[in-house]
Amino acid sequence: SWEKRILKSLNSMCTELNIPLAQKRPVNEQKELLNKWNEMGTDEPDLSLFRPVYAPKDFLEVLMNLRNPNYENGEQPSFRNHLGLIQVPLKVKDIPELKEDFSELGLNIGQLGIDDSAQVPPELFENEHVRVGQKVLAEQDSAAAQQYVRQGCPTALRADLWALILNISNQPEDILYYEQLKSNVIQHNLLVDSLIYKDVKLTASNDDYYFVFEDYLYQVLLCFSRDTSVLEHFTYSSATPPKSYIQGKLGMEEYAVFYPPNVNYNSFILSVAPLCFLYHEPSKLYQIFREMYVRFFFRLHSISSHPSGIVSLCLLFETLLQTHLPQLFYHLREIGAQPLRISFKWMVRAFSGYLATDQLLLLWDRILGYNSLEILAVLAAAVFAFRAVNLMEVTSLAAAEAVLADLSTLKVMPLLQIFLFATVT
Repeated sequence: SWEKRILKSLNSMCTELNIPLAQKRPVNEQKELLNKWNEMGTDEPDLSLFRPVYAPKDFLEVLMNLRNPNYENGEQPSFRNHLGLIQVPLKVKDIPELKEDFSELGLNIGQLGIDDSAQVPPELFENEHVRVGQKVLAEQDSAAAQQYVRQGCPTALRADLWALILNISNQPEDILYYEQLKSNVIQHNLLVDSLIYKDVKLTASNDDYYFVFEDYLYQVLLCFSRDTSVLEHFTYSSATPPKSYIQGKLGMEEYAVFYPPNVNYNSFILSVAPLCFLYHEPSKLYQIFREMYVRFFFRLHSISSHPSGIVSLCLLFETLLQTHLPQLFYHLREIGAQPLRISFKWMVRAFSGYLATDQLLLLWDRILGYNSLEILAVLAAAVFAFRAVNLMEVTSLAAAEAVLADLSTLKVMPLLQIFLFATVT
């Protein structure tokens, strides 16, 4: 029903604005777009009539209303005490299990992103870590690279290490594929192009870090919206791709086409922007983003029971908070400031747009290293723990949001380490 709602929103926008879902661009328009391909950000079309298909809070409402039809309300004592917004009894990890899974984040293990590790002077660890990283790259060992980035990537090696982990080599055929997608953009105009355009203008263009990458974002996202290879992720996703019918052939399956080929309609733009710091060649940037999306980010936008899916992440966050900061959890709940209402937007965007870029990349190192998004929920809980004293004094949701409005000064690694390894369990 959520998928139907999204489609209905898209179709009603079509009808209201009298714009087709897709149409061929006139030849003069094609030439114009080709000429300004590298400076699309200079365009200022009137997009006031286009609206986002949904906002994170709409998606959260859907997740809050999920129930398991095979499950008697509150009969099992194990879940009866869960007082959060997510009411689906999925299995999530506790701190001892997380400690085991994220053992390389231990307090006595060297990390990039920690300035004052007592065990080893930072510069000694860093020099040795860079040396090992160079060796891993020289051997082109993807599994070793994945293990290596669990302790963080040196800035100079990150782009190559991530490409190695994601198996991206940017061969001539990859560049050709990107050029084909680009020519699809030039030839056809999709309704979702305007939505992408508006989303970039509203998010990245106003961001102190990301506004310089506006042109890259259009290039990557417009091509991405036409890339049918991304549909493969639906084979291991519980979601189904939306379909549309060729004009005049409504309901005839042989005329059904996926529309748009794969795009998600809301602010996954910010999951491209940080990658622009690492990759400056559009075809390689494109491939890295596509691989990050089909491995990780699509899970933040689709409803499933996967441990890295957004439902499990929400439940893991609420469970960690309820178990380890019960007073804070109950206080916020009592004043109508359910913690998940605040942290949901961080997790659904993988913290992009909230953390300083250097900290965000350190966090994403660990997503790649552990092949899991669970660290997003752990970090969200750690942020609440860090600001617990101030949060205990607030008396409304607005006041709680104000306390947590700016995460740009936070240091990710100390927060995660303290929460996981210095919490009494």
